[in-house]
Amino acid sequence: MASRTANFCIDAHDPRAQAEWWAQVLDDFRPVEEDDDDEVALTGPAGRELIFLRVPEAKTVKNRMHMCLRPVDRSRDEEVQRLLDLGATIVNDLRSDDSGWAVLADPEGNEFCVLTTPADEAGIAQH
Repeated sequence: MASRTANFCIDAHDPRAQAEWWAQVLDDFRPVEEDDDDEVALTGPAGRELIFLRVPEAKTVKNRMHMCLRPVDRSRDEEVQRLLDLGATIVNDLRSDDSGWAVLADPEGNEFCVLTTPADEAGIAQH
């Protein structure tokens, strides 16, 4: 038998702010009510979680792992603009008219991508 993912941990200076930001970004993850500001979670499909953990050091190099997002109800370019309006920044714009992706960074500099094909066309079920 193989393993299954349980959670993904993301280092943060301000875990609560990061969780609140990502809750606005992700359609399928919701905040978990808790009082601990050093570890703040969002729960998603099948009970999986994104957990933001307080760390003292700043991010200094490129992520070794990152999330790739597919828009749910808008185009890739509309989703990129929505995320920029929420406070993301562009790291590398690899978009062309109908293909490619944009590499963005969240407010603490963690990279993620926004892909072209919408979630439903890619077979990603909504919650």
